[in-house]
Amino acid sequence: MLLFKKFGIASLAVALGLGVSAGKGIADDVASFYKGKKIKIIIGSGPGGGYDTYSRLVGRHLGKHVPGNPTFLAQNKQGAASIVATNYIMNVAPKDGSIIGQVQREIALVQLMGRKGPKYKAKDIQWLGSLAKEAGVCAVATKTGVKSFSDTYSKEYAMGGLGQNASEFWPALFNNLLATKFKLIRGYPGTPQIHLAIQRGELDGVCQSWASFKEVGGKYVADGNVKALVQVALQPDPDMQKLGVPMLADLITPDNLAKGQNVEDVKTFFKLTMVPGIMGRPFMMANGVPKARLDAMRKGFYAMVKDPAFLRDAKRLRREIELVTGEEIQALVNELSTVPKEKLAALGGHFKFKGKVEKVVLPIVVHAGKVIKTKRKGRRITIDHKGKKRRAKVSGKKTKVTLNGKKVKRSAIKVGMNCTFHYYGHKTRAKKIECTN
Repeated sequence: MLLFKKFGIASLAVALGLGVSAGKGIADDVASFYKGKKIKIIIGSGPGGGYDTYSRLVGRHLGKHVPGNPTFLAQNKQGAASIVATNYIMNVAPKDGSIIGQVQREIALVQLMGRKGPKYKAKDIQWLGSLAKEAGVCAVATKTGVKSFSDTYSKEYAMGGLGQNASEFWPALFNNLLATKFKLIRGYPGTPQIHLAIQRGELDGVCQSWASFKEVGGKYVADGNVKALVQVALQPDPDMQKLGVPMLADLITPDNLAKGQNVEDVKTFFKLTMVPGIMGRPFMMANGVPKARLDAMRKGFYAMVKDPAFLRDAKRLRREIELVTGEEIQALVNELSTVPKEKLAALGGHFKFKGKVEKVVLPIVVHAGKVIKTKRKGRRITIDHKGKKRRAKVSGKKTKVTLNGKKVKRSAIKVGMNCTFHYYGHKTRAKKIECTN
């Protein structure tokens, strides 16, 4: 017996030694892979919105917390409310750990409902985590005369749409389930363009996350020019609660239902769309990424959220940080997966907008002036246009940049040059930038 005990202790010591050695070896392999690497953050949304802001914030800080200290480069790949980006990450991009994605929170629900477009399975996505839980809001400009949500039953309001996300899902559900009279204007590339259209009187309102609504709307929203009509959330948001904005659940009563609907089903349908809000601003990696690299990226993500420098940067951007772990997000996706298929199919039918629909074709704006500031090696360029600062985002692939008539890289643009922007307006991505010395 004593010999057996001695053998057991010795074996345990060897095993522990091998475990430490193996663990160190794995860590060294991860650090070796990431050292000197440029990791892409594929953003499934357009420039200037909330997803874009969170992605670039992460890109500035995550590398300090990942073994090997790689650099991160953010790249917008918008289309179909992040379905294009997710399809690319899950099926085309390398699965070696050199690609992470920041995708819209609805991508799991869209796939589970059987919508056309997704070429991925929600259960196969490997989640890194999220930086925020999101309450939703639907809001309308006060100059329309709107007083409360009850006005939407009798008056038509034109809402801006971005694709298969909250901007179009919620107006559709309200029309189909609660008999409101929203009108949908589709085709906007991002929430900044929607808010600009509201200010110009071309749109009446928007449905989106509360955090982005405040941030993108800026002073126009802060001054009370746009009225929040309803909280689309499972739990009250403190800011909206102070403003007296009603919870959606309080509006779902027998008197407010569309023909053929019942309270229980309507509450279930809306709850399904609000669960993704808990996922907030999710970051992900593809299935097939080596587990050690996924684990290292997750640990780095969690450590970054505690970094004082990261938190200061987030505060500067007026972004609240509330960590949702990758494991928590996976649990939510698993919960969605248990919903009966017939309910998901019915929800998919209710997402089809019933009401007046138009599609906007935004004009290209041309602004010219002297370059007064460049940031991040030409990714953002600011000019003085007739005494006003005008900023353009510059894509390495989607923005054509010329200097004295010759095609150049964006980093060639310097302060003092004269440049002409061809874009959708201030703070949007330029389609073309023409510069001269």
